[in-house]
Amino acid sequence: MKRADGSTFIIAALCVLSLCIIVVSVASGPRLLNPFILDSETCRTLLAIRLPRTAVALLMGGALGASGTILQGIFRNPMADPYILGISSGASLAASLGLMFGISLFTLSVPILAFIGAIATGAAVIILGHGWKGLQPERLLLAGVGIGFFLSALLMLVMTISVDDGLKRAILWMSGDLSMVDWELLPEGLILILSGLGLALTRRRGLNALTLGDDIAYSLGFNPARERLFLFIAASLMTAASVAMGGVVGFIGLVVPHVVRRHVGSDAAVVLPLSVVAGGTLLCLADAIGRTVAAPLELPAGVIAALIGSPYFIFLLGQGKTH
Repeated sequence: MKRADGSTFIIAALCVLSLCIIVVSVASGPRLLNPFILDSETCRTLLAIRLPRTAVALLMGGALGASGTILQGIFRNPMADPYILGISSGASLAASLGLMFGISLFTLSVPILAFIGAIATGAAVIILGHGWKGLQPERLLLAGVGIGFFLSALLMLVMTISVDDGLKRAILWMSGDLSMVDWELLPEGLILILSGLGLALTRRRGLNALTLGDDIAYSLGFNPARERLFLFIAASLMTAASVAMGGVVGFIGLVVPHVVRRHVGSDAAVVLPLSVVAGGTLLCLADAIGRTVAAPLELPAGVIAALIGSPYFIFLLGQGKTH
């Protein structure tokens, strides 16, 4: 697959747009700050709140965009996204238990609990997704959906019987609220996301082959089951890190790959990095809107992302652009 014409320009334009969004996201609040005239209190606010929040939004959005690209490719399903496999449900259940009941087993924090829940769920999906031919997309999809529904039901049960004040925090976390992020979340999240993205990029030719079908992938010298396993692990790492850092954010992993492929084609070597840039930019924009549109009230970034993404996806569906 060849790089689409004009993709270099689009990459540069998206990078510039991303930088602009970062500047606005960091500086914006009830009023726009002058970055050259900052008092000490404003500097502390920027360093302790705005910058880590923006960095986490970039990492989360980028991870979700890349994960959506991978999953849509290995399933050959335009409706696949990082949360269809139940990973977010496992993370949500573990994190919500920590938030609502103050679980501090081995002094684990809520992000670590969320990551453990996501990884455990991903491992269970992989085990159940194995058939006699290896990792099969149909079994993988059904296992993810089934486990996701079961864990979601458990989460609703726990939330129903809970009377603790942590219930509100859990609901905000499940809505993609980024108000509680700090610098401590970044190192581990960055390592996991870069590891997943690096693994995906090394299997980019296999991802291209899988989008053409298993038979063609075999004829090109790829083992579909093995490629699917590596790529699923990559998507699971990035999704788990994203959920652990800032909660559940939907639609970015579903919409961003469609938007990118519409403009640059389907070559994974181009689509994956562009999906990272576009996903990070979209979540930064959603977070900036959520902080400013109803200030001093803050709206969760996940809610704003869904309000932006769902109408655009419906538009793409109506135009027949989701294939």
